[in-house]
Amino acid sequence: MLQPTIFRRRTNLDLPEEIVLEILTRLPVKSLLRFRTFPRYSSSSSHSQVCTVCCDRTFERVPEFRIPFTFRSGRPKLVGSCNGILLLCLTDFIVSEFNAVYLWNPSIRKFKKLPDTCLSRLHHAKLGFGYDSLNNDYKVVRISRSRVKVMPPLEVEVYTLSSDSWKRIELGIPWRPNVVFCKINCSLSSPFVSGHLHWMFLYVEDRGGRKRRFTRMILSFDVNSEKFKELPLPDDEGSCITIYLTSFKGKLALIKFRSGVQSCDTLCSIWVMREYGVFDSWNKLCVVPVEGTYNIIGFTKYDLLLIRRRPRLVSTNSELEREVKSVLIDPETLHENEISIPVDNRLDLATHMESLALLHGENVVSY
Repeated sequence: MLQPTIFRRRTNLDLPEEIVLEILTRLPVKSLLRFRTFPRYSSSSSHSQVCTVCCDRTFERVPEFRIPFTFRSGRPKLVGSCNGILLLCLTDFIVSEFNAVYLWNPSIRKFKKLPDTCLSRLHHAKLGFGYDSLNNDYKVVRISRSRVKVMPPLEVEVYTLSSDSWKRIELGIPWRPNVVFCKINCSLSSPFVSGHLHWMFLYVEDRGGRKRRFTRMILSFDVNSEKFKELPLPDDEGSCITIYLTSFKGKLALIKFRSGVQSCDTLCSIWVMREYGVFDSWNKLCVVPVEGTYNIIGFTKYDLLLIRRRPRLVSTNSELEREVKSVLIDPETLHENEISIPVDNRLDLATHMESLALLHGENVVSY
């Protein structure tokens, strides 16, 4: 059977395949998409959720993408993006009640809904989205605590894009016998660094009587081998209020908060693991004083820390209010730059580079 040709010259001579591939790799996604047609939903379909893309250096508003699917809670939550492209993994904001997970590539107007969970029951479920470099594949990891037992080990399942299915895997880490409580704290998307996904894990051990031991550690998942391991946190003076797990310049990073001298001030310490998996390579990059309450969004592509800060009460027209500000902080110079982002918008950080990921596959929907 004759193989179809991609391009044909006016002289009816086939263009060499290696030249065709060279041309295609140099074309932007929008140019490639001109050779394809996409069915659209009927006008009766309503999409109330909108994703606005902003440039992460100036945060000027660029385009708006209407999310072509809806969540029961009405609030989408970013699980993550990876591999340097705009392939987003979204889930319902209330992940403990609703297990819908979507992969979405707005560049080519494609998405797919993942199959339902294979776990017995979801309870405080946490997700991560990573890239399997050995198999050129994408995976979604879901970790959940069961409600059946008082303190069972964690349940884990992995979704693989190529097979379009979930499978259960073992945690593979010995469960401490005296643990009476455990929790995964993930205020930000699970960082994908050095081929691993990461979650902050807190557990409480019964030490006898009324004694309790609180321990934090990092739960690391190798996306290629599908194995878990523990990573220790850096030693730091004083007790911390909150810890955020993120990435900085492609390295695993921690943002630790503790009380400052003034009762209303907080000290933000940024730690970076210079060599992945090596405890001694933890390095304190800087300490940033933060006034008032705060909400960490994460590091941008240009290594600036984006936070939303609610400073002390101010008086405006005889009324007391807190003015919420979005601020970019350079961790090396501590220079701050206030940016204009509507307060009512939920912010998530993700890479943004057009790609053809999700172009083909099972149950992929065009819109």
